[in-house]
Amino acid sequence: SEEIKEQTDRYLAEAKEAIDAIIAIPADKRTFNNTARALSDLGSRSNIAIKEGMFEMVEYLYPEKEMRDTAHEVIQKIQEFFVDNVSNNKKIYEAFKSYVEGNAKAEQLSDEQQYYLDESMKSFKRAGLDLPDGQLEEVKELKKKLQKLTQEFDRNIAADQSTIAVMRDELKGLENEFIEQLKKTDDGLYVLGVDYPTVLRVMDNCEVESTRKKMYETFANRAYPVNEALLKQIIALRDELARKLGFTSYAALNIDNQMAQTPERAEQFILGLRERARAKGDKELDSFIEELPESVQLTDDGKIQAWDLPFLKNQYKKRTFAVDEEKIAEYFPMQQTVDALFDIYRQFLGIQFKEVPIKGMWHDEVRLVEVWSKDGKQRYGYIFLDLYPRPNKYSHAAHAGLVPALTLVDGSRLPAVSVVMANFTKPTKDSPALLRRDEVQTFFHEFGHALHAQLGATDLPSFSGTRVKTDFVELPSQMLEEWLWDKEILKKVSGHYKTGAPLPDELIENILALKRYDSGLCVVRQSMLACYALDLYKPGAKKDPYQIQYALQQSIMPRVYYGPNNHHFAAFGHLTGYGAKYYGYLWSKVFALDIFDQIKQKGLLNGEIGKRYVTEIIGKGGSIDPNQLLKNFLGREPRQDAFIRDLGLDGSSS
Repeated sequence: SEEIKEQTDRYLAEAKEAIDAIIAIPADKRTFNNTARALSDLGSRSNIAIKEGMFEMVEYLYPEKEMRDTAHEVIQKIQEFFVDNVSNNKKIYEAFKSYVEGNAKAEQLSDEQQYYLDESMKSFKRAGLDLPDGQLEEVKELKKKLQKLTQEFDRNIAADQSTIAVMRDELKGLENEFIEQLKKTDDGLYVLGVDYPTVLRVMDNCEVESTRKKMYETFANRAYPVNEALLKQIIALRDELARKLGFTSYAALNIDNQMAQTPERAEQFILGLRERARAKGDKELDSFIEELPESVQLTDDGKIQAWDLPFLKNQYKKRTFAVDEEKIAEYFPMQQTVDALFDIYRQFLGIQFKEVPIKGMWHDEVRLVEVWSKDGKQRYGYIFLDLYPRPNKYSHAAHAGLVPALTLVDGSRLPAVSVVMANFTKPTKDSPALLRRDEVQTFFHEFGHALHAQLGATDLPSFSGTRVKTDFVELPSQMLEEWLWDKEILKKVSGHYKTGAPLPDELIENILALKRYDSGLCVVRQSMLACYALDLYKPGAKKDPYQIQYALQQSIMPRVYYGPNNHHFAAFGHLTGYGAKYYGYLWSKVFALDIFDQIKQKGLLNGEIGKRYVTEIIGKGGSIDPNQLLKNFLGREPRQDAFIRDLGLDGSSS
């Protein structure tokens, strides 16, 4: 804790010296390196920038409360420093502007360097650096307040330790092995946390309606009511900030520098996809309720209760496709699955992995993997894996880049450092960690972000790896998920934890048939979440998060009864990080499937197309406009055809 405070003070002082040095350079002496590159380095690869990322991991992952609390405090201090001294520092802006309008015109700049100048000038103006000093000071204070509030919002989600307690017979449908490893209260009740593995297992399999409802409502009320109050403040302040910066809404400000460019275009895109998916979603609901299990009853007006929907879907899967997710998990023991996935990456991307023994980390479950070039001569970076749930740990799955991958002036590389965190099913006394298919997919997804970070070595750290536009950042990870819908890949990745046998052909065929069984509902639900984020940040400072959520549930998912005790927004972490940009998941998914369609034609383990994918897409990081990246790889404008066809939204078989 003391070390965190000392390092923060030392590196903030160092950063202040670097800022003063940039400002002090005479206009006629300015160069790209001493002004533009110096600023890029400060924000992304300086000691304080890297330490900020590390301290965020301390807050998310460390077991010790004192460490987490201290990290929380210093992150706030660092963020306020960057608001005051970089993003809202008029002197920095004037120094940068004098270079752009002066010496930059005479320098031979690369395309990446010119793009950085253009993007930075837009960013400075978007931040209000053209405003009079008094108004800029108001913007500064708003940003500081918002950073504090959003940090609190995220922290409350991570710190939520909600549980439910039920009797043994209220867990009917769940495996004995799972039940026996649960903690018990003094009076013999079984305690279940609301971590993702537990929630998914209970909602999918528990045959007792009251238990499903209890779990659903507890999960849907994480960080409530404290985060409702915070979210209302965040919405109001973000609206005020946008108006001070000349935008009609925070959504307009938030999306201005994205691929979509405007909230209207993002919304039009979402509504178009939802319209394509609506009919299929209705058919899917019809099929789920054809045979109601004993523990499921529709409401008087024929709606499905939200806590019954996952169970209904799982029963339908078992009935129609002979697919039992818990049995399938037996084919995905953690170590064997990870090794097989690594082998896929090795062949397709032309890289290799070395697991390195490591001690003294924040938890003894943490592992370290090195990423190397295929010939073993170039180290691309390091990836820390923290994959199992525990108290006070970040409760979702995510990737965090700590050190950016860079191509240095002499042609050598600065290796990246990443952390992949998740909350997968833990090993038991009788079996290793067995991953459900959705967990395998999650690992593929988050590790895809890590590989983007490792392989996206750029000249400027501001563009390294995943430092791309938000509505593009999910594309590489979503694209890699598609490998898990290929028969040969599933054969290669799976291996029963007792026998080592891969998934049987018949079961694989049934799994592949599952890709479309709820694709309409998935698109409709994602569109609802995307619209929710957009609606919260449309014009207006006073919003009721619950009423907006309720209205969208009624209009978009009218056949599902969510009940009054659902405050999902309180734990919807993307509302702070992504803001209005949650539409980016569907937006990037459309392009991901367009790219995957081309790759599949060449072969999923084809190293040649893999090399081109690295060179044209992930290897560029954010150094080229993503619209151009897509055109370069596809050889044409991107299209929705592959997405519509793949999910059966064109009326093809479901």
